[in-house]
Amino acid sequence: MMDDNTNDRPPVTESPWAEWRKVSPARLALGRVGTGLPTDEVLRFGWAHAMARDAIHAALDAPKLAAKLQQQGWITAQTRSHAPDRVTYLRRPDLGRVLDPHEGARLRALDIAAGNICIVIGDGLSSIAVERHAAPLLAALQPLLPAELAGSPVVIATQARVALADEVADVLKSRLSIMLIGERPGLSSPDSLGIYITHAPFSGRSDADRNCISNVRPEGLSYAAAAFKLAWLVREALGRGLTGVNLKDESDLTLLNGGIANLDRLPGPTK
Repeated sequence: MMDDNTNDRPPVTESPWAEWRKVSPARLALGRVGTGLPTDEVLRFGWAHAMARDAIHAALDAPKLAAKLQQQGWITAQTRSHAPDRVTYLRRPDLGRVLDPHEGARLRALDIAAGNICIVIGDGLSSIAVERHAAPLLAALQPLLPAELAGSPVVIATQARVALADEVADVLKSRLSIMLIGERPGLSSPDSLGIYITHAPFSGRSDADRNCISNVRPEGLSYAAAAFKLAWLVREALGRGLTGVNLKDESDLTLLNGGIANLDRLPGPTK
């Protein structure tokens, strides 16, 4: 015999995880319809996957980015890796780590006064991340740098991998390279920006020689927090003459000891 109250039951059972999903972009408690996912979750997955693919394949508008940075007072130049196009770049990561054979001589001919640091902005695996976050991050970084570092050049590189910054900085005779690069997109973060800092850069440096700050975006690490960490690492790297596994990020201790007001200044190197 059928239950007389069957028709009174709601056709959809509300998920008890609904409140948790409001505070996290993680794909949790997706629900089910029979043995499959609900239609709205299938559509959300397809949209997130399309956003990630677009982030990888979209071309960086380097002249537009250069114009934004010049308005902030940065000296800019443009270069490219040895990967001739996006398809080759994705298939041959090694070519994205070295300059095009003619680019080294061209950068030297520009006579850019690099000084202590060289900032390289690479499209990486998400040009969307670079277009959205590179300029705001550098705007937040600028007041935290001493005057002699604030005028450092910014080189915008296309088809770039992280290690390309080493060769660019070596060509420009810089003591420290900073690479801002689009990170590999995820299904909840197609526009995450990464930062890599390397002391005494040259071709062949390993990832163990770098410090990394990741997930720079409004939904992750804010521009102000990332700029503070980066400024701290720059000062410590130049003061100690090293980066990588031997340089631990203790910038948070500075905030704990001195309060949020320390965001307005760059701490000196630890003795």
